[in-house]
Amino acid sequence: MSKIIRRQTPVVKVGNVLLGGTNPIVIQSMTNTPTSDVEATLTQTIELIEAGSELVRWTINDDAAAKGAVEAIHGLRMKGIRTPIIGDFHYNGHELLVRHDDLAQSLDKYRINPGNVGRAKDESDHFSLIIRIAVKYGKAVRIGVNWGSLDRDLLARLMDANTRLSNPKNVKEIMYDAMIESALTSANRALDLGLPKEKLVLSAKLSILQDTVEVYERLSKACPYVLHLGLTEAGGGIQGVTASAAALAVLLQQGIGDTIRVSLTPEPGVLRSREVEICQELLQSMGFRYFFPSITSCPGCGRTRSAYFQELALEIRKYVSSKMSAWSKSYPGVEKLKIAVMGCVVNGPGESMHADIGISLPGAAEDPVAPVYIEGKKVVVLKGDYIKDEFIALLEDYIARRFSK
Repeated sequence: MSKIIRRQTPVVKVGNVLLGGTNPIVIQSMTNTPTSDVEATLTQTIELIEAGSELVRWTINDDAAAKGAVEAIHGLRMKGIRTPIIGDFHYNGHELLVRHDDLAQSLDKYRINPGNVGRAKDESDHFSLIIRIAVKYGKAVRIGVNWGSLDRDLLARLMDANTRLSNPKNVKEIMYDAMIESALTSANRALDLGLPKEKLVLSAKLSILQDTVEVYERLSKACPYVLHLGLTEAGGGIQGVTASAAALAVLLQQGIGDTIRVSLTPEPGVLRSREVEICQELLQSMGFRYFFPSITSCPGCGRTRSAYFQELALEIRKYVSSKMSAWSKSYPGVEKLKIAVMGCVVNGPGESMHADIGISLPGAAEDPVAPVYIEGKKVVVLKGDYIKDEFIALLEDYIARRFSK
């Protein structure tokens, strides 16, 4: 893999988490519970944190949500959970932060949208008030531009100016310009109001993959600030997962992005923490961070005894998942372990030898034996009815020998 050079940015501290610089890319997520429902918000927040979310954002849209947020943050801290909490403000954030001083102090970061922060005597009044509160309490701020709520006055002004050009740009180019100008002018206002660059995060989210990539590429060249990446309104299911992963991967491969979120439309029966798991899988597959052992397994074909190798691959995944909490405490570095569960002789031995520990199951026309490889060497051949149990025993023994403190 070619060496990826991260953008040089200031280091932004959000609670106990560091963003930017040479720090790891941080995963964040957002609850979809009413923040006024303290019990539901706490339950989902803890679910997200246990899944690996390092920042969690809550909607703060009215007085009840403001009061609920203060109570919920207190509940988290009483449980010893230090994960930073972000307040998501739209339209009335300036009013809520003024009325609820305890909220302003309790949150670790404010997220505001310059397209709908609200206006009073001039276009920056409400925005300025929020920034001044952040400065007062030393809070980080994400200025999040979103094309679904882009500043209409700014967009109209750029459109009007474009019509007067001898060679006008197309509408999409004007939209790109508006996204970037909104982010940068807002950032400059925040800095002028006293917000340190070490407290500033920018984002510019769109829902179309290529547009998202284009805007972030331009924004990354136009400023040195920490960038939060995401594909907004990505949809649900396979569509949302694929589009989000593709967009983020293109940008991360260029060294763009310091914190990420995958935003999926909720599905019945699917936990909110799926967003976090996808972020972890993305960062691990790209080699940026490691969270759990990787398991290589083949897709199956006419050569494989499909049911058996599929079941074994699934069982090993379940076993590793069930053990990770204990393993991570006893075996530092186990998250970088590479396991292979392969289905026939074509690629099975090769993949198993490339893994730290691997098993090559017999294909349809092969002898009913399963060689096991550890660090490239065949150590044993398993056969019979207890292959799974015997392979798990070998896996446990190898982990204990290699990763014990």
